[in-house]
Amino acid sequence: MAFVLTLIGAALAVGLEMLEALAIVLAVGLERRFRDSLLGTAGAAAALAALAVVLGPVLLSRVPLEPLRVVIGAFLLLFGLEWLRKGVLRLAGRRSRSDSFKEFVEEREALHELPPPPPGEADWAARAIAFKGVLLEGVEVILIVTALGARPGGLAPALIGGVVAIAAVIGIGLVAHRPLSRLPETHLKYTVGVVLSTFGVFFAAEGLGVEWPGSDAALLYIALAFVLLSQLQIAVISQRGRTAEAVAS
Repeated sequence: MAFVLTLIGAALAVGLEMLEALAIVLAVGLERRFRDSLLGTAGAAAALAALAVVLGPVLLSRVPLEPLRVVIGAFLLLFGLEWLRKGVLRLAGRRSRSDSFKEFVEEREALHELPPPPPGEADWAARAIAFKGVLLEGVEVILIVTALGARPGGLAPALIGGVVAIAAVIGIGLVAHRPLSRLPETHLKYTVGVVLSTFGVFFAAEGLGVEWPGSDAALLYIALAFVLLSQLQIAVISQRGRTAEAVAS
């Protein structure tokens, strides 16, 4: 159970973060040159690889297990609740839907206003934008995968989920940018919020000495509790919005 949920959580979180990075890389490449976009991406990938090599072994080998579980649980809970909060507001119609395709269009429009480099010279502005976009999204990926993999037996599913997600996003990038507009990102991010919040509560409680009834099966009823509470919030917020609109009209 923990293996499957860890794999799903890692795959969804990594995939969605990488979709946002892909939107920036594609925008830079199509508006300027793919050579500069890929060079910026390669630089960010090298920096992220160094961070992953340092962070993973240091965190897993030098921090005692129980305090580590509490820290990882708190981190995942904060991350998950933020994703869940945004998902609830988006599904309730109080916040615009998540859309990497829209981000792609906006990034292209912003790049269009930047003056191009002289012929034959490197486009450092394009490289910097691609580097920054991939780096920022990649740092979140590393933190989430490291956190999910910190639990005993969690490293393998976290890595598998991450690799599968990265391969899928690369595949989308090779096909075209149009698939970005067809993905139900809002619902996927809501799901990630539920999964990360579930692991956050589970890990933190384990670190504090709580023994969950059913062991790893506790992940299911914790996740169900988050789903029920968040769906109730969506219904209440939606109703308030409709009531406010009716009064205003």
